[in-house]
Amino acid sequence: MSDQAKKQVESILIVRLGAMGDVLHALPAAASLKHNFPASKLTWVVDAPWAPLLAGNPFLDTVIPFDRKRPRTWWHTRRALHQSRYSLAVDFQGLMKSAIVATLARPERIIGFSRAEVRERAAAFFYSQSVQAGMVHAVDRNLALAQAAGAVSLLRQFPLPQGTPEGDLPPGGFVLANPVAGWASKQWPLEHYASLASMLRQEFGLPLVVNGPPSSQAILQSIPGALVHLSGIDGLINATRRATAVIGVDSGPMHLAAALNKPGIAIFGPTDPARNGPYGGSLQVLRHPSATPKLRRADGRSGAYIRGDEIDPAMRAVTPEAVLASLRTQVECLA
Repeated sequence: MSDQAKKQVESILIVRLGAMGDVLHALPAAASLKHNFPASKLTWVVDAPWAPLLAGNPFLDTVIPFDRKRPRTWWHTRRALHQSRYSLAVDFQGLMKSAIVATLARPERIIGFSRAEVRERAAAFFYSQSVQAGMVHAVDRNLALAQAAGAVSLLRQFPLPQGTPEGDLPPGGFVLANPVAGWASKQWPLEHYASLASMLRQEFGLPLVVNGPPSSQAILQSIPGALVHLSGIDGLINATRRATAVIGVDSGPMHLAAALNKPGIAIFGPTDPARNGPYGGSLQVLRHPSATPKLRRADGRSGAYIRGDEIDPAMRAVTPEAVLASLRTQVECLA
């Protein structure tokens, strides 16, 4: 793209409302857009609960929280968007909701994924340009969308805030886990965490800290031998930075650990680690051979998974002994 063309891109809107892991997966694309259009104003519309992930981001000029619990949310979002004139909007979500948010900004053009790749095919009707990304992992797919918007030099950076201490954490090293995932099918059994907690103390002298929001207190306290840490996003970021290693499942906290380049284990079952696994190389993926992706549609075009109400058998099949054995391969960081 010529320098003249770059000058014409005065303001860029990013729409990626949620959830936590998806917002994290869009960070490199946002960084790439600002890197290639440094003179442009970069605005991100995000669901209010995930706005702390974008705090202090050096590549963003404005963050607009989309608070679905707030009365007249759409009106407030529209008014905030109309404070600027946008040369370009990029919809990284592919839902009708996100496409409408992009349209409310009245940009000169809207870029999004093709009808074959968006989660809701009607969303593609709002786009000026639809992109067939072709990549597998969500981070690379988002980077392909940024590239289609004119980002010729791509950054694979995850700028994240430092976080804030919340609750009590051990003074020394510890292994951090977040047992409660959004879907029950992606969770690892609580009794496995209890067994792992005992093994970690016995072999490495490290406590297992289980983190979650205050609403998960009763569940976390039911894990014998684990230390409970309740926090919001800022506290989770702080705890993840402090942890010696992380045990994760396919959920936002695991993707946070990967973005922070923390060592540890990511346990997978019904979802595909090639598409949704930890980005980078710091976390080792464990997946039982019996695991198969559970797609909502027979043709698999949407890439969306069934939200199971019970723990997937393939998750149960990954034993605490297997997790401990994988951790031994990272024994230097645990010593």
